[in-house]
Amino acid sequence: MNNTIKELFDRKSVRVFTDKEISDSDRRTILEAAMQAPTAGNMQIYTIIDIQSEELKEKMAVLCDNQAFIAKAKMVLVFCADYRKWYDAFLAAGANPRNPELGDLALAISDTNIAAQNSVVAAHSLGIGSCYIGDVMENCEKMRECLNLPKYVFPAAMLVFGYPTQQQIERTKPLRCKLEDIVCVDSYELKDETRLREMFSKECTNRSFEDWAKAFCERKYNSDFSREMSRSVAMYFEDYMQ
Repeated sequence: MNNTIKELFDRKSVRVFTDKEISDSDRRTILEAAMQAPTAGNMQIYTIIDIQSEELKEKMAVLCDNQAFIAKAKMVLVFCADYRKWYDAFLAAGANPRNPELGDLALAISDTNIAAQNSVVAAHSLGIGSCYIGDVMENCEKMRECLNLPKYVFPAAMLVFGYPTQQQIERTKPLRCKLEDIVCVDSYELKDETRLREMFSKECTNRSFEDWAKAFCERKYNSDFSREMSRSVAMYFEDYMQ
C-alpha cells in the first residue's frame, strides 16, 4: 500500500483540536490543493468561503445545530456550488444565457464536493484533521444572510480543520461496509432484508438490528435537523426551477 492510499485508509473525522494554529503556508496549500480537483469543462463551478472572523465562526456553529467544536476549529471553509459567476460572465459578454437549472446545480455540487475532498486529503497529509459539516445546508434564510449568498449559490459543504488531539489520533476509525455491499457490477442490485442485515451487522455488535435501525432513524433520518435541511435545500433549489 503506497502512502497516498494509506492516508485515505487512515483518515477519519476530527472534532477535537489542539490550540496549535495552522500556518498561512499550510492554509494556502490546502486551498490550492482543492483547486486542483477535477472539474467539468475546467469551469470550477464553485466558490470557497474562508471564514476567518471568530464572530462568524460562532454564528456558523449555532446555525449548524449548535456544534461548539466548529467555533474552535483553526480553519473553516464553506464550499459553495456557484453558477452565479458563470451566469454573470455570460451576461457581461452578451451571450444571452438561459437561467441556471437543476442539472447545472447538480453538476456544480459535484464539482464542489470533489474540490472539498481534495482539501481533506491535502490537510491529512500535513497532519491536519478535518470534519465535514453537512448542516451548512440548513437554515437557508439565515445562512444566506450570514454568508451573503446570492441567487444561484448553494452552500454544498462545510469543512473544519485543526490539529487533532492525541485522543482523536488514537480513536478507532468507524468500520466501513464490505466492498461487496457497496460495489455492484454492471447494474444496480436491490438488497433484500437478509443482505441488509448482513450489511449493517457491523453496527449491531451490542444490540439488535431492529434497535440500532430504529434509534438511528430517529436520531438522524427523522430528526428535526434533517427535516430542516430538506426544507432549506428545497428553498435553494427554487431558484433553479423558475
